[in-house]
Order: sequence, then structure tokens, then C-alpha cells
Amino acid sequence: MACVVARTGRELQRYNMGRRQVVGCIPYRYKNGLDGTVSKELEFLVITSQKGNAFMFPKGGWELDESVEEAASRESLEEAGVLGNVECQLGQWSFMSKSHNTYYEGYMFPLFVKEQLDLWPEKNVRQRIWMTAAKAREACQHWWMKEALDILVERLTSEQNESHDDDACLVSACSLS
Repeated sequence: MACVVARTGRELQRYNMGRRQVVGCIPYRYKNGLDGTVSKELEFLVITSQKGNAFMFPKGGWELDESVEEAASRESLEEAGVLGNVECQLGQWSFMSKSHNTYYEGYMFPLFVKEQLDLWPEKNVRQRIWMTAAKAREACQHWWMKEALDILVERLTSEQNESHDDDACLVSACSLS
């Protein structure tokens, strides 16, 4: 069984030169066809903010007792209720927090969704919606997450064109810089 409550507090938060380090995922899947087959059409999962008035991808603090991949997976479970394969890092961004007026260091990863849970830690404070890439890009409030989505779409499109295996880019095969 996965965690039943979301982590709280900032005692274990990672910082780099005064910047809080946060990690997020862009959950994605291939849309199911009407006949039950899996199509090549991609869908991306966005969630609402805790206050429910903005869309984004799951993200949160990277803590001292976990790897960056573990943090990305945990945030996707806590905020979006999805489990899957964390894939090769999409990039690293520096951005200003609107609420804390400080700079953050953000890392984004694709998460190929294998399971969507009916119950998850933040179910009562967030909504989740599957969208096309274009709609997800339009809905997402953070510029750096939109850039990460663009990178992911380009990566997945080029992989489809090259007929690569879906699991070819798992984190274990990647070198994170």
C-alpha cells in the first residue's frame, strides 16, 4: 500500500544556495480507443492548486531522505493519485515563488502512468483532469511547467517516430546532471 497521508512540514526540505528545491512530474498516458486498444494519442494529467483556482502539474518539496526520483513519484501520488514510471529528467528551472517572494529550483520529470487511484492523500483538496497537450499547456499557470511539457511532447513525438519502446528512457538508464 502507498502512503496514506501527504507529508507536511519543511524540516527535511532541500536547499541549494538558499533556493528551496522542488520536484514535479508531468503524468501522461496513451489514450484508450473506443475498441479497447491503446492509441498513439497522448493525454496529460493536470491538477488544481489546493485553493482550486489554477491548474498545474504535481510538484512539491524534495526532501533530504529521498532521491529526486522518489520525490517526483511521491508528489504525483500525494497530489494526483497516480503511480507509474518516473522517466528521464526534463530539465531544471529557476523561478520566483509568487507566495513566498523567493527563488526556487525546480526539477521536472515525465511520469508514465500505470495506475490511477480512486483514493489519494489530497483527493479532498484537488481535482485532476486528463487533457491534450495543447489544452494542458493553455491551462497550466506556470511558465516553467509549460516549457517542461513542450520538452516532453517533443521527446515523446520523436520516440513515436523512431518506434522506440515506451520504457526506453526510464530513470535507471539516465544520467542526471
